[in-house]
Amino acid sequence: MSDLNLQQLHDTEFPVPNEMQGNVAITSLSRIYNWSRRSSMWPMLFGLACCAIEMIATAASRYDLSRFGMEVMRGSPRQSDLMIVSGTVTKKMLVPIVRLYNQMPEPKYVLAMGACASGGGPFKEGYNVVSGIDQYLPVDVYVPGCPPTPQALLNGLIALQKKIDGQSITNMDDVPWYGVGPSDPVPIPVLGPDIIDPRQMELIRRQAELAAQGQPFGVRQLPPAAITDVQKAKERMKVKSSAAPAIAAGVTTADDEALAALRSKKREEALARKRAMMQ
Repeated sequence: MSDLNLQQLHDTEFPVPNEMQGNVAITSLSRIYNWSRRSSMWPMLFGLACCAIEMIATAASRYDLSRFGMEVMRGSPRQSDLMIVSGTVTKKMLVPIVRLYNQMPEPKYVLAMGACASGGGPFKEGYNVVSGIDQYLPVDVYVPGCPPTPQALLNGLIALQKKIDGQSITNMDDVPWYGVGPSDPVPIPVLGPDIIDPRQMELIRRQAELAAQGQPFGVRQLPPAAITDVQKAKERMKVKSSAAPAIAAGVTTADDEALAALRSKKREEALARKRAMMQ
C-alpha cells in the first residue's frame, strides 16, 4: 500500500486540500471498485494463431504486464476476467470459445486482437473462418494489426482500463452484470453444413419457408451501374470470341510477320553463339 497514489481516487466534487491529498481520499464506491478491478485483470490463457505469439511476447519481461496487474494468466475460465481472442477464429473453434465465455464469471470482458479476430482479416471470405468474433460475443476493445505489436496490445489493455473506470455499479442499465438478476448466457452456435447462430433461427426459418414455396429469399440485387459494367464486359467477350477463329486460321498482319522474323533471327544468333562457345 506504500505505492498507492491516493490522488488517482480523488473526486473533484469534493476537493481535498493539497497538504492532505497524500493521506486522505474522498471518492465514490464505484471508483474504488473499478480501480481494484482494473488493477487486477486476469486474462484467460489461450491463443489461436500468430497473434498469440505477440501476446506471449507482451507477457514476457521486456514489456512486463505486471505494471498493469495483468501478468496472472489463468488456465481456467472460472478464474479469468478478460478473454483475449488472439488469432483467426474458425467456425469449428467458435463453439468452444463461446462456451468458455459463458463459463467466465462476471464482470468479464473481451478483447479482439488482430485483424482476423476483429473482422476476418485476409481470410474473411474463407469457408471455415468467422468474419469477426463480435458477431457472436460482445467485444469491448479492438486491437488492429496483422499481427499487432506488443505495444498495440498494451494500448488496448489501457483502453480497457479506461472503459472500466467509466462504469458505475449504481446505474443498473450501465452494464448487464450490475443489473437485477443473472444475465442470459450467449447462445452456443450450432455446427452443420454452415455455422448457425441460434439468435437468427427465426430469420433462417422464414427464409426456409420462402425457399420451399419457390419465392425469392434474401437475393442480392446488383446496382444499375454494376449491371451496365457486366453488360459491357459480355460485349467485349463476344468481340474477342468472334476474332479468335480468324487468328486460329493463321490470318496475321504484316507487323506480326515482321516480329516473327525478328524473333527467328535472334534465336539463330543465340544458337550460333552457343555453338561457338562449345567449340
